[in-house]
Amino acid sequence: MPTIISHAAVPIALGIGVGCRSRALFLCGIGMAMLPDLDVLLFRWGLVYGSGLGHRGISHSLLFAALASFTLAAALASRRVCGMWAGFAFLFIAIASHPVLDAFTDGGKGVALLWPWSEYRFFFPWRPIRVSPIGVERLMGARGWQVLLSELRYVWLPCASVALCLWLGRHARQPAQAVTGQEVPGQV
Repeated sequence: MPTIISHAAVPIALGIGVGCRSRALFLCGIGMAMLPDLDVLLFRWGLVYGSGLGHRGISHSLLFAALASFTLAAALASRRVCGMWAGFAFLFIAIASHPVLDAFTDGGKGVALLWPWSEYRFFFPWRPIRVSPIGVERLMGARGWQVLLSELRYVWLPCASVALCLWLGRHARQPAQAVTGQEVPGQV
């Protein structure tokens, strides 16, 4: 897995890129992107890594992402923080990005994206992200620097590029609005 902090890169990039106006939704997206790794706490109770409930199992599935996103989006929409479907889309992308990034790592046992229909663990053929050791103390050292540098190169820089492209695309339409005084279709 990338470090838990690097999982925040996708919702940060998306939120900046599309101009997320809700601080609560933005912060929930960051939290949701990190949420699947809470499964490591189950190691303390003897849960086996490769089981469906273990690390990179149920909490890394697309079903879990959809259910968690829908539940939180409904709660946020009821408080008028965001629209239901816009909130769902943002949160789903945030949480689903977690197992996708994990499938790009060079270690572990893969990601159970299709749980409960399949316990098969997926990896992408190209896995450039160095897997992060579990525990902060193991991250401090030469291997930790390799992990952080691979995340900078393969997570943060691409996410920053996407954020910049989305932001530029959004702002490229604003001069037309200033000249005509009318709202540009499709503006967030």
